[in-house]
Amino acid sequence: MPAENFLRVGRVGRPHGLDGAFVVEEASEDAGRFEVGAMLRVGGEEAVVVLSRRVGRGRPAIKLDRAVERDAELTVLRDELPPPEAGSYYVADLVGLEVVETGGERLGVVTDVLPGVANDALELDVGLLLPLVEDCVRDVDLVQRRIVVAPGFADHR
Repeated sequence: MPAENFLRVGRVGRPHGLDGAFVVEEASEDAGRFEVGAMLRVGGEEAVVVLSRRVGRGRPAIKLDRAVERDAELTVLRDELPPPEAGSYYVADLVGLEVVETGGERLGVVTDVLPGVANDALELDVGLLLPLVEDCVRDVDLVQRRIVVAPGFADHR
């Protein structure tokens, strides 16, 4: 199955306890994703959550029905996810989109969306970080594969 059919929902972190559980790093905000009985994929292969608890700062710690390597990506099939709410996007939808200012100047391509305390940020291939807020992001066009941002947010280049 092509990689674009999978969406990352976390990463296998450090072990937690002696029962084979591990902390989920970069975990999806959807708590149900890590409940007992939930199905995840690791390396494209199915794995079922058999133990789930919350640890420091509310992060999930889970155990799967099979051993997995530390730092392995935890994914789900895109088709298993509900469509995002209006004005919301999955990170995978934004990665690879071209970013331009309203005047048409090309700023770069989104390589990642970084979580932040106040807001997330678009990381571009040219090293720029742009805040993922309405004042900055004017339009996200998934069909044209383009994000239009207000001028002035990339002045520090």
